[in-house]
This record gives sequence, structure tokens and C-alpha cells, in this order.
Amino acid sequence: MEDGIQHLGHCMVDMKELSANPEGLSTAGVILTSNLHQVEFSLACNDLVASGRDRKPNALVQVAVIDPHKQHLVSHACTEIVEANKDPLFLTGVTFPSEYPASPETLVKLTVYDAKDKNQESSSFLGSATFSVGDLLRAKDERLTLSLRSSDGLCAAGSVVVSRLKMGEMEEVDVDHISTNTPSQKCPLAYESAHHSCINREDSQQTGPVFRNPVCKVYRFQTVDSKWMLVREQMEECTLSFSIPKQLLSLYIQEDMSRVQDLKELGELSPHWDNLRKEVMTRYGGIITTYQETLAELDKITGCSFKPSCCKAQKSLEFIPINLHTQRMRVTCPKKTDAFYDIITVGAPAAHFQGFKCGGLQRLLSRYEAEKKSFSTAYQCIYYSPEHTSKAQEVLSTMNLLQPLITSLADQLLQAAHEHSSPGLRDALKSLSDKTELFVHTLKDELVKSALLALHAAQPGYVSKSQKQTPAQGHHQDHISQGSDQNQSPAQGPTGHSPATPVTESTVVCNNVEGLQTMTGGEAEPVSLKHQDSIPHHKEYDEEEWDRLWANVAKCLNCVIAMADKLQEEDNSKQEPIPEQQLADVIASHNPSDWREQLCPLVARLKDCVMEVVEKAKKAMTFVLLQEAACSIPQGFILQQRRDVVFSQALAALACGFVMRLYAGLQDKDFLRQLHQVGLVAQFESLLSTYSEEVGMLEDMDVGISDLQKVMFRVTEAKTDDLHELQPLVCGRRDHFTVEVPLPQLVFQTLPEEIKEGKPLQVFPVLFNVGINEQQTIAERFGDISLQERINQKNFKMLEAYYKLLSEKVPPECLPCFQTQADIKELLETLGQNVFTKKKKNVEILWIAGTICRRLNGIRFTSCKSAKDRTSMSVTLEQCALLRDEHQLSKDFFVRALDCMRSRLTQGDIGQWEDPEAGAVTENKPASRHFYPIALLLVSSHLLVVWLILSLVFLLAKYQ
Repeated sequence: MEDGIQHLGHCMVDMKELSANPEGLSTAGVILTSNLHQVEFSLACNDLVASGRDRKPNALVQVAVIDPHKQHLVSHACTEIVEANKDPLFLTGVTFPSEYPASPETLVKLTVYDAKDKNQESSSFLGSATFSVGDLLRAKDERLTLSLRSSDGLCAAGSVVVSRLKMGEMEEVDVDHISTNTPSQKCPLAYESAHHSCINREDSQQTGPVFRNPVCKVYRFQTVDSKWMLVREQMEECTLSFSIPKQLLSLYIQEDMSRVQDLKELGELSPHWDNLRKEVMTRYGGIITTYQETLAELDKITGCSFKPSCCKAQKSLEFIPINLHTQRMRVTCPKKTDAFYDIITVGAPAAHFQGFKCGGLQRLLSRYEAEKKSFSTAYQCIYYSPEHTSKAQEVLSTMNLLQPLITSLADQLLQAAHEHSSPGLRDALKSLSDKTELFVHTLKDELVKSALLALHAAQPGYVSKSQKQTPAQGHHQDHISQGSDQNQSPAQGPTGHSPATPVTESTVVCNNVEGLQTMTGGEAEPVSLKHQDSIPHHKEYDEEEWDRLWANVAKCLNCVIAMADKLQEEDNSKQEPIPEQQLADVIASHNPSDWREQLCPLVARLKDCVMEVVEKAKKAMTFVLLQEAACSIPQGFILQQRRDVVFSQALAALACGFVMRLYAGLQDKDFLRQLHQVGLVAQFESLLSTYSEEVGMLEDMDVGISDLQKVMFRVTEAKTDDLHELQPLVCGRRDHFTVEVPLPQLVFQTLPEEIKEGKPLQVFPVLFNVGINEQQTIAERFGDISLQERINQKNFKMLEAYYKLLSEKVPPECLPCFQTQADIKELLETLGQNVFTKKKKNVEILWIAGTICRRLNGIRFTSCKSAKDRTSMSVTLEQCALLRDEHQLSKDFFVRALDCMRSRLTQGDIGQWEDPEAGAVTENKPASRHFYPIALLLVSSHLLVVWLILSLVFLLAKYQ
């Protein structure tokens, strides 16, 4: 399914009128009785007569299904073109998969055309024939020979042979004729299956409940030992294309609204900081409004499962990935277990609507961080590095997670005490102790203490102790302490300064994590600052207050633990003195007969202390983010929106791949072991050039894929087996998201305990890019490809680190086996050599990275600008290479197989042909476009010539 489907998928998908959509056929009323499991048949023709006597026809067969009620055709499939052959044997078969509502009464019309040239610009009708599926099933050997009716209905135009596809060895077939497109029809192909008919064999692997609208194709190719394999392709749309972005938008809105509320709860601030707060809140309000409008527009869209490339620059769809599809190729060989190969194809995650005039995220973020220090001076706020900002967000997230968890565990402790359950008390106490210790450890961070100092100094009327005591001597330190305040601009007066130290226009204060300078009267005095200090310490501030607060949490926990131990000892009649004398009075004052009564006051005190600490720490971290946001106006907010867009597209693709890979490996114990012990590698293959706007796309994609490192997955048990209950859910904040994947109850029970207990499952995203089109040729000759080199080298190190981690925890025998037994270490060494070697269009990087990914049970993605032309060419080539290397595809069939998958005619193409039976075809829908390497080369050369001419014209105009 991968490639031809990839090719078929992306072209058909780009039109979004998939005429092979089973749902569309169902609504057309094709089926009369119960459906069959699966129907597949091959086609061949005999004695075709071309329109010209001096030439043999270039034959193809168009397959359509007849609606018995309305008597019109629904296009279903089409074979490849077999050139210059009056007895063509088509490698492309026809399939009615289990999802398709086919029955014995289903009528099929076969129409044979003569394509006078490969580009299909002109063609002629040769003949047609009609049969029912029941006719084929009842026929001897399940094989029909039908006469073709010409346009006048009188002349014999030859015959068409329809054979039910079964697996087995080829009997008495002239191999030379087949491989040279001139097959002998004296002994037609017979597919004898050791597994009986493939119709009754249901797919052993499922793709998952989030996929819909399958488009299926089937081929038959010869192996090196003169046997035949069946290759089935299936392309599907993914409902996560829309559901994941919509969930993310809701989470973005919630997070930003929560941020606005946190800013409001900071309390009273000095005029300068209050003005900054209002401006930041206004910016957040604008983002919230924009996201709400986008979400409302997406909610209006129903029934659509993907975004075609023609809509990539549409604002309301900017969060939706382009052409996200799954591709599965399933290979069935005689007397062998079926094999399947999955790949996800998607357009490059990038902000296509916003454009790339100033570059992509990588360049914009780098430029923004470089300019951020000057912003902090202009806005009179403290500069925080990205690490400190991330740390503040982490502290907030940890508190938001742990505070309700501690409260819940405390309640469980009281419930266990009420039930007088010693085991329950021990378990709840252990969990409460672990989470509370983690909570205290988080709050001991130096950033929290420093931020509290800054927030204290930003309050109105703040005067330091040093200023009150020794204003003259503390002049220099006062400037430092008020660097975090900056509550007045020079024109606003010395609200935060003592009268003895007035602020003049020449006084500028700028604080950052690298150093601090106080410049008065144009003279700079450097002040040393330790590396870990984001905000300078203020000697006049009582730092012990914060230390006492978080220490109280630990003390309250100790009291709870001591009381619980005491109660259990009394219950066991093992009285022992408590070592801490300070707890003796507290414990003695309670009645030992009721555990809950004695624990309740201590637990309540613990909750109060936790809430008090959370309130202060939350304000401190919010103030850090306020300063970061103030320095970001307006560029930071614009970049955040761009980053949200790119991440949304990337996460939708990753979630799609994870679900597909999970369902494929549900019965593979080794895979499940790898999943929960280490995680999966997700390898993104990009074919973008490093020229023009695609440089910006690649910069966006690089950041978006890197941001996927903050995503975890968790498998949950669905409440019911309804499809709605099996849809993945996203939760979290921008700094950390979790995707919950529900499984049916019976399936969930078969999983390892670690997964069932909700262990977070990690994914390791890596990106490799090699430009392959004509623009990359220009970039390599006249431009810069350093971006591509940096990306490949960075991600190679990440892939190498993943394999090292995997080899430490999972034995090699747990990994999948392949016919080509190249060692993974050797593949990594070869990949490293290619990555660090300068070579033009080094596609070996992509080949080796893809091979390593499959060897490591990973998830494969392929992308280009729109996931159409370049993506299709890449996936088809990879698919044929897999057939050659893993399934012994005959070398004589390699090019033919590639042509079949790349040069397929499909449903919509019947509209290009002359059908003398006017009115018979009333439903022509556009489908796939066709990919010819020679045609692409001609187009590429033409574009290059045009570019050179325009460049010369521009240079001449410039110098004139």
C-alpha cells in the first residue's frame, strides 16, 4: 500500500474526491446482499486490435462498478499501460477489500482503451465487457473469458480474461514473454494457495480505529524462483489530522486563559510593572481570540479527514497537517507468512500561511534570542534565558500536577485510617511521602527564591532595608536590588529609590544571568554574579521566610508519618517511644482509639502548608514568565503562534504513526517490551531543498520535530469498544503533552503490566533531510546547504544515542529479522560517514536511516513540501527495493513494478477517454496524477532554464 498508494493516495487525496471511497460506493447503492470478505482478480487480454493496422495497442483496462438501481457507473480501478502488445498481461489487479460492500450481485464493467502515447493525451476505445462477481465465483477454476464488444457492437475486438487471484506457483508460463511484456496466454496463470483462497483470509494486522476511507490496490509480481507474490497496497486517511489540532487548540486556549488569570492574581504592582502586565494580557487575549475563531472554523468542518495541498496556505486550516495518510504494503508469498511495511506520509510541518519571507522557526528563534537582551533593557525588565523560562514553566507544571495529587493522597490516607486498614495506610503514606518529597525538591530551586525577591521589589512603594539604614553606603547595592524591580522608567521618577539616590536619565539598569552592570553618569561598574543566579540576591530581603515555608511542608509530612507509625505500633501492641520529643505532645493529645481523628489535624495542616507554598511559588514563576513575555512583545508572541502551528501538524503525524505502529505490534511481546522499557524511534525523512522558501519550511520542520521530544504516550483502557471511545486524547501544556491512546478492553488486558499501569511511553523523533529536486541542484552550486548538514549531524547523534540505550535494555533477538542481515552497528557507522561527508544529493543518508528505523521497530515518515510528487517517488522506490531485498522480486520485474506503482491510471482518468457508450459514465471523479521520471526531468530542466534566464535578466537590469 505504501507506494502506489502513496502515489495514488497523495494525488487522489489532493483532490479530495476519492472515487474509490468505499463509503461513496455504499451510498450509491451497489450492494444488494451480504458482503464478501475480499474479492481480488487479475486481468489479461487476448487478440486486441489497435485502431491502426501498423501498430500494436498500448492497452489498459478501466474497471467500473454498475449501480443496478440507477444504471450508472462508479469508477473503481484501472490497470497500468502495457505498451505495444496485443496480448497484454496486466500486473495490476483489482481488489474489493473487506471494507468494500461487494456481493455476488455486484456488476463489474471492464473497458479496454488504446493509449496512443504514454502521456495519455490521446486514446481510443477498443471494447468493453460486463460480468457479475457471482459469475466469477461460479466459473470453473474461478476464471472467465469475456468477448469485448466494439463500439458498433458487431466487430470482435478481442477478449479479456478475468482470474480470481490465489497464491501459488506459476504453472507453465513463459517467463520470457511475461518479463518482456509479451506474455503467452496458452497456459494462463493459476494461483494455487497453500492457505486456500485469499478471499477468506482476513488481515492479520489492523491499522487502528482512527483510519478511514481506505484505497486498496493489488499487484502480482514474479520472484527470482519463478513464483508469484501478491502485493496489496492500502492508503487511508487519518481522523487525527483534525482531532489532534482541535484538542491542541483547546489546550492552548486553556493555558493562555490560565496565564491571564495568574497575571491578574499577582496582586498590586508598581505602575511600570502594571502597565507591562496589561500589555501582556492584551497580547494573550489576542491569541486566545484568534485560536477560538480558528477552533470554531474547524468545528464547522465535518466528514473531512485530511487537508489537501491546495489548502496549505488557508488560515483556518493552518494547524492541520497537509495530506496526512497512512500507507501499508502487505506482501503475500507462497508458503510464507505475510509481511507488511508501514509508512506515514505528510507534508512538511511548517507555517505555510504565515510564509517564509524572513525564514523559519530556527532562524527566527535564534535572531529573537539574540535581540532579547536589548528588549529587556528597553522594557526595563530582567532577561531570562530560554533555560530559565523553561524551568519556570516546569515548576508551574509540576506544582499543578503534584498539588492535587498530594491532596488526593492525603484523602486516601484518611480513608484508610477511617477503615482502620494498616496495609492501606502504609501504601497511602508511602505514595504521599514520595510525592511530597518531590514537591519540596522542586520548590528548593534557586530560581523560585530569586523570583520571589523580584516580585517583592516590584510591588508599589518598595524601599529596601539598606536604603532605610545606610542610603549613602548602600547606593550601589540599591541599584542592583531595584534592577529586578524597574518599577519606574527614568521619566516616571524614583518611586523605588530613596531620596538620597535619585534616578536620572543617564541611569540604566540591565540584569541578566551572565552579569550585571550599573551605569551611572555614563560610567560602568561591573558587578560579579554567580552563573546560577538569574536575579541578583538582595541582602535586605528576608530569604528565610521562603525557606521556612517549604520547610514547614517537610515538617508537616514528618508529623503525619510519625503519627501513622505510632498508630500502627499501638494497633500491634508494640509500644515504642517516639524519638522526636517535639512530636510527643502532639501525639499524646489525641485519642488513640480513632486513627482518622488523630491524623485529620496533621493532614489538614499539611494541605494548608502545601497550598500556601503553591500560592507563593505560583506568583513567583508567573512573574518570571511576565518578564519573559514583556521582553517578547510583540515578536515573541508571533513566534509562539508559529511554533504552535508547526507543533500541531507534527504531533498529528506522530500520533497517527504511533497508533498505527501500536496496533500492528499488539501481539508482538518483544515489541511491547521495547515500547515500555525504552520507547520507539520516529524517523522523519524530508526531501525539502535548501533553496528559496523551502529553507524556511525546513527550519520550521526542524523545530517542530525537536518539540516532539516533550510528548509522551500512555495506553489506557477504553470504557466501551465504540469507535468514539477509541480516539486518542491529548492533555498537558506547551512544555509537556501526553497523548492517551485507548484500546478495547479485551486487547488492553493482554498488554504487559507496565503499560496497563499507565507507564509513560517515550518516542525519540529524528529528522534526516536530503534535497533531491532541481532547486537543490541550484542550492548546491550557488547556495548554502549548511542547514541540511547541521540537521543530519545533530539527528545522527540522537539516533546513535537511542540505539545505545536500546542495546543496553533490549537484547538483539527482540528486534525484527530481515533477509539482509547487515549489522545495525555497521549501518550506523555507514550513516555517520555519509552524514559527515560532503556529497551532493546524498540519498544514501535517507536509505540507511530508513533501514535502521525498520530494524529498530521504529515509525517511518516521509515528507516533502506537500507530500505528493517527491514523496510518491521516494516511497515507490523504497517499496520496490523492499520487494527486491526481502521478497526476491525478479530483477526483470523491478522496473515494471516501479512503473506500475508510479504510472497508475485511476478512476478520474476515464473522463479523458472517448467512450462511445455515451451517458454510461455519469460519475467521473478526479483521482491520481501520474509520475514519470522522464517527464519530471524535462520539467526540472525547463524550470532550470527559466530560472537562469530570469537571473540574467535581473543582473542586466541591475547593472544598467
